[in-house]
Amino acid sequence: MSRISSFLAGPHTPQAADAFMAAGGFPIVEDSTITFVWRGDAEAVHLKHWVFGLPSSQQLARVDGTNVWYLTMQLPPGSRVEYKLEIVRGGHGEWTQDPLNNAIARDPFGGNSVAHGTGYSVPDWIYPDPSAAKGHLDEIWIDSNTFGRRGFGLYIPSRFQRTRQYPLLLVHDGHDYLRYASMGTVLDNLIDRLELADTIVVFTSSPNRLKEYADDPNHAKFLTEELVPYVERLFPLDAHPQGRCIMGASFGAVAALSTAYRYPGFYGRLLLQSGSFAFTDIGDRNHRGPLFDPVVAFMNKFRAEPAVFSERVFVSVGTYESLIYENRSLQPLLQSTGMDVRYVEARDGHNWENWRDRLREGLSWLMPGPFLHVYE
Repeated sequence: MSRISSFLAGPHTPQAADAFMAAGGFPIVEDSTITFVWRGDAEAVHLKHWVFGLPSSQQLARVDGTNVWYLTMQLPPGSRVEYKLEIVRGGHGEWTQDPLNNAIARDPFGGNSVAHGTGYSVPDWIYPDPSAAKGHLDEIWIDSNTFGRRGFGLYIPSRFQRTRQYPLLLVHDGHDYLRYASMGTVLDNLIDRLELADTIVVFTSSPNRLKEYADDPNHAKFLTEELVPYVERLFPLDAHPQGRCIMGASFGAVAALSTAYRYPGFYGRLLLQSGSFAFTDIGDRNHRGPLFDPVVAFMNKFRAEPAVFSERVFVSVGTYESLIYENRSLQPLLQSTGMDVRYVEARDGHNWENWRDRLREGLSWLMPGPFLHVYE
């Protein structure tokens, strides 16, 4: 019998409620189920989550005679779900993190509580390793003819030598990858373990990303004709296409794909995470709204005229996000051109820790280090 079933079957006394809560370990994960619990006085309690295909708001039930609320639902093994609780008092609902759960995922909008399904574990390579040599992170600026003065982050691997040539990785929303996806630590660990080639990494950001990342030709021009040559003047870079990788998540993945498409053969490696690859089969308007119109136009064109523009493409997406259909549709389209494509789905959503968890597999396949048979 599950913990919640045992509690429901027993006497609903304050002492029984205290004993149930004192056992801890919330939310309760047992096999393929999860039980969310909250304790307190309220008119109603709702689970708010971002699992596409399920109602985004689900009501917790109050255990008769107590102020304990609960909701049991299915959670497939290996899942990772972010959520909040809505506590309704006086007819007003307030969203809050789960006070019984210390697992918190941060993002630009704050933080969410995290539920881990059976079999999921946080990767060890996202944590600082005292024995791993640390790369150098800096912030530098470029005076761009396209966008004016703009700053970007710069990562230099610990074993950097002027006598060697290095691959280049361009990261859209790079500062958010550093803040919310532990990317600086991930780079240190993967490079130190020889799973990733020693790589120069540029972390770009945009003050108007929803416009600039939506197949803006000026953005592609800035990266390819200004930023890359600028970094090439600073460091000894491998000038071959396979020495250049461009990546991003969500709208950043659209920007990476469209930039590579506009400059075929320049970026030999792409890493696309949960891309906002909206398209239409009829007409030119998408249900996601006008911000997606340029994306729809680009994707409709690409779907009608697929072409080889890179050598190797890694695509990852969460099965619990609304963009799963678009990303699944992209895989056969890319493969039809003859490009080498690796496609990965995870039981996760549209969030930074999903993208973090896929970095090792994506980067080590695109730019493998000596331990993985030498970067090509």
